[in-house]
Amino acid sequence: MNTSMIASFFVLLLAFPYAFATDFTVGDANGWNLGVDYTKWASGKTFKVGDNLVFKYGSSHQVDEVDESDYKSCTSSNAIKNYAGGNSKVPLTKAGKIYFICPTLGHCTSTGGMKLEVNVVAASTTPTPSGTPPPTKSPPTTPSTTPSTTPPTTPSAPSETNSTTPSPPKDNGAVGVSNGVSLLIGSFFVSAMILGLMG
Repeated sequence: MNTSMIASFFVLLLAFPYAFATDFTVGDANGWNLGVDYTKWASGKTFKVGDNLVFKYGSSHQVDEVDESDYKSCTSSNAIKNYAGGNSKVPLTKAGKIYFICPTLGHCTSTGGMKLEVNVVAASTTPTPSGTPPPTKSPPTTPSTTPSTTPPTTPSAPSETNSTTPSPPKDNGAVGVSNGVSLLIGSFFVSAMILGLMG
């Protein structure tokens, strides 16, 4: 097989997960605004590394990325990052929880406060194995100072675990136009690389 074809194949494999990234518009049609239940909005959605959060908001709002403590207390003095301008795209670059608040006085703490907690999962296409019982540990033995005449014991068989395979995540309905554009641009890029390496 041609070296350039092999290189092209690996480039395609590296770009593949990002071709299917999703843009989530925070709050959907309501955007980043007062009176929106962002906990409810985020529930049922699966946010993956490579996806983006898109905040759309008016001039009286901003978006601060904060740590968990500042999220709970609605404090923005130690913001990790601040976004302003009415239309902010936040790339989700690592797995774990990420927190956002509106730093405008009273907006985070009000009823229907402007705060969002998102749990980002790894962009894995391989399902994790489930139903495998954990290894059993044998109880610790106490040393004896005199020779023992008790018969040797055999370890008990591992108990059978009743596990079920989790159902696949629900479709969260977050389809962005930019995903198709990204896929199209990525396809052109990969095609250009393949042609460049072959020529």
